Amino acid sequence: MNNSDSFRTACAYIRVSTDKQEELSPDAQRRLLFDYAKKNNLLLSDVYIENGISGKKADKRPEFLKMIGTAKSKEHPYDVILVWKYSRFARNQEESIVYKNLLKKNNVDVISISEPVVDGPFGALIERIIEWMDEYYSIRLSGEVLRGMTENALRGGYQSAAPFGYKTNRQTGIPDIVPDEAAVVQRIFDIYAYKDPSFISIARQLNDMGYKNKKGNNFEARTIRYILENPFYTGKVRWNRQHHEDHTIKDPSEWIISEGKHEPIVSEELFDLVQTRIKIYTLPYQPRGKVAEKHWLSGMVKCSCCGSTLGLSSMNVPYPYLQCIKYSKGQCQKSHSIVITKMISSIIDFLYELYNSPDPINFDELHDEQSDSRASDLEKRLDVIAKKEQRIRQAYINEIDTLEEYRENKAILVSEREAVEKELETLHHPHTITDAEMRQRILDVANVLQSDTASNAEKRSALQSIVRKITFYKETDSIVLDLVSHS
Repeated sequence: MNNSDSFRTACAYIRVSTDKQEELSPDAQRRLLFDYAKKNNLLLSDVYIENGISGKKADKRPEFLKMIGTAKSKEHPYDVILVWKYSRFARNQEESIVYKNLLKKNNVDVISISEPVVDGPFGALIERIIEWMDEYYSIRLSGEVLRGMTENALRGGYQSAAPFGYKTNRQTGIPDIVPDEAAVVQRIFDIYAYKDPSFISIARQLNDMGYKNKKGNNFEARTIRYILENPFYTGKVRWNRQHHEDHTIKDPSEWIISEGKHEPIVSEELFDLVQTRIKIYTLPYQPRGKVAEKHWLSGMVKCSCCGSTLGLSSMNVPYPYLQCIKYSKGQCQKSHSIVITKMISSIIDFLYELYNSPDPINFDELHDEQSDSRASDLEKRLDVIAKKEQRIRQAYINEIDTLEEYRENKAILVSEREAVEKELETLHHPHTITDAEMRQRILDVANVLQSDTASNAEKRSALQSIVRKITFYKETDSIVLDLVSHS
């Protein structure tokens, strides 16, 4: 690009990875990107920075995803995305191709300022080769790191922070026993092995006695299970148990377990006894998000005791039920279990009783989340319009646009601004709903909930249109609906 090229808008994407490789600092990248933009007639309006984040997976890079979403929006704020190297955009060529093609469809180019390529098919080929070399380097680096960590683990080395019951000795690098914590660990193993094989019950007992975990928080059922299944407490070192991407548990055949150099807290005999009881009394680990299926009531029912959400059991059981999630973790004192069909019947009965009630209906007149989200989007749109006004003004000052062109562009933006401001005004000053209108809404929702043809999405949407939350009182076997008017 030279000074004769048309004036274009741009943003910069800066990433410093977690890899211990030589690379420019964020400030250095920023300086080079701004210099490039200035020399090539690019108006660089936004900078997206991610520090200490790997480039292997896009879904682990929030600023990247934010940039992509903004770039492909209808406002078209950017013509160009500038990066120091293509490896900063992505280290996975497959993802790089996907996102570049997506941007290309929205007329947004990705330019590496340190790796210039010519236009046309040959330039595209060179760009792919550069990306392939970056990915190959990343794979080799990861493999070398993995092999090094594996060898260290097999030698009894320590890869991570010491678990509850231990504290790493900075001089030796070997974890030392923390007596008070070790006593709690021993208690956990003894209770499970000889008294009460329940993670929830043990967590609740420890919390009642005032014990705290390593972070100073209450114990949860999953924490108890992790302690009971960790061979570290027998003097061993375990590594490669989880997938780093999603933290799901690998097959035990892939685990690395070796003799450590630290002192054990429990005997191998006690540990083995506990493992046997775990197999008898519990189900194996399941990946997060696979334990319970979504239901249209998910997240809406609350515990009257602690205010936490009532989570849903698996839908594959004969009578799916709701239960306080903190009770399931051992952090709530009272069970709030209720069969989901009974909860649905209670909700529908409550709505019909409310509809037929002679008393005025009490509800909070608030905007719903969709309205709030729409208002937020409109506010952002006003910001975009303001930036566009600055750009066309600057283009006129720099004699890029004529006065006539500036006036035409200005008129378009003024019209757009007025439309956005009018919609915002409507959202900020909504129609006040009457009691009669609210009753009709309640009746409509009740009819949808008991409909055999309505989908789960339709039922959830209908319920959320008038209900903020549902509180379940186990003692009286009753519910209270927190109504909200979505004006």
